[in-house]
Amino acid sequence: MTAQPSIVAFLAAVTAALGKAAVDTDAAELAAIGRHTLPVADLPPPAVLYPSSTADVETIVKLANEHHVPLFPISGGQNIGMGSKAPMAEGQVVVALGRHMNKVTEINEELGYAEIEPGVSFNAMYEELERRGSSLMMSPTAGPPDGSLLGNALDKGGGAGPLGSHFDNVCGMEIVLGNGDVIRTGDGALDTNDHPNWHVTKYTFGPALDGLFTQSNYGIVTRIGMWMMQRPPHIEMFFFTFPDDEDLAEIINLIRPLKAANVVSTMIRATNDIYLLSSQEQHPRQETGGFRAPLTDDERAALRTKHGVGSWTVSGALYGASAEAVALTLERVKKHFLASGKARYISAEEAQPRAIFQAAINSNSGRPAGGELNMLNWRPGLGAIWMTPGAPMSGAMINDFQRNCRVIAAEFGLEYVASFVCGARFARGIHAILYDRNNADETARADLCYRKMAAVFMDKGVFVGRSPTAYQSFHQDRRSREIVKACDAIKQALDPNNIIAPGRYGIGA
Repeated sequence: MTAQPSIVAFLAAVTAALGKAAVDTDAAELAAIGRHTLPVADLPPPAVLYPSSTADVETIVKLANEHHVPLFPISGGQNIGMGSKAPMAEGQVVVALGRHMNKVTEINEELGYAEIEPGVSFNAMYEELERRGSSLMMSPTAGPPDGSLLGNALDKGGGAGPLGSHFDNVCGMEIVLGNGDVIRTGDGALDTNDHPNWHVTKYTFGPALDGLFTQSNYGIVTRIGMWMMQRPPHIEMFFFTFPDDEDLAEIINLIRPLKAANVVSTMIRATNDIYLLSSQEQHPRQETGGFRAPLTDDERAALRTKHGVGSWTVSGALYGASAEAVALTLERVKKHFLASGKARYISAEEAQPRAIFQAAINSNSGRPAGGELNMLNWRPGLGAIWMTPGAPMSGAMINDFQRNCRVIAAEFGLEYVASFVCGARFARGIHAILYDRNNADETARADLCYRKMAAVFMDKGVFVGRSPTAYQSFHQDRRSREIVKACDAIKQALDPNNIIAPGRYGIGA
């Protein structure tokens, strides 16, 4: 593919300003950048840029405005199932922040926060805390350990523990706007050398602007503060299995009062069988083919028996000063779930040696755990689409959703793969559509499956929390005209030349 003259001139200007090492046009590297797991074609960019500082990003953005070249910023580019590193559209130059901008610039033990750049991964943060012998603990995801904390939080990603809603724990940002201006939110905006409140309070003088830079394309975030918690002396995992698909209604209604009363401070997950099993096994028909029909109930039951899980498995953790200190609470939680007559309790001791429980154990202990991503090998072809509709903590409503989506998955010859991360009022849904991306028919079916499942939720007024890049305009088109108009007006004000990721989340397409 021949680059447009404007891109050639832009890359020459960036090379002159930042050096040859900041610009990569190697065909193999660009092909790798453009590769993803979604049911649309790969999209290699014309170039990838590697800035080393906020000042470098400022230079890149100003030059992009001068040459009218669109940019697609990424942090670690590990947003697998959502678009990975690939840009939104042809001609967007990828700005890969994470390669060089990967410093933990501060860890404040006393006030419980870290200041980080985009390339700080969950693994890197964990290792830095360990190296320092820190008393602090982060909330990791069960996704890629090399994923960016900053990138995950800005896409409203979630994780385990009491701090599982990651953007809620971001405090104070540094941003290069689409017009090239550099701003800091909160008390970082004060015209002084010292900013003691920047990462400790969100709500200071004037509008709170931080939310504008989540799931948007108004600027490039180059630094954030991230709140953490004190590591508890003792962490006690608990697991309960339930045998039937329809048990989800009761599970949700059992979790809600435990969270509402803060009996359990961590998020509590209700995860279905295939979500867990797909990280441990390949599809039973992997060798013989025959993927057009999903697993039968008998095939699922055999796998559940083999791995000792139920149709649904509930997981969470208790934090306390010692095993003795949490013993009474653990008994309360056991009594609460076992009163259903259907739950089976799995102790921490029983779960510890079993691989299928390691992602939950690690993530609730503040350790990055990438084991769940083994589900990409469930079917051949490495196809995966994440659909993330949340719902109120209503057992009847969430069970209706899973029942309808299970039928839709079967209609398209796919397995129903789901996990619900539950709080007191809201359950964050994670639906994984796993398919063979090398099979054109199965790829088309996966796309239709996503769209039909999304419609089930939208028909009930429930929306997705995050969106794969291939579906962002699809979802934005279903929002009210007024909110779309407001998003576009902010884009025009902060990025008048439409430089930053045109089309991201349906804005500035």
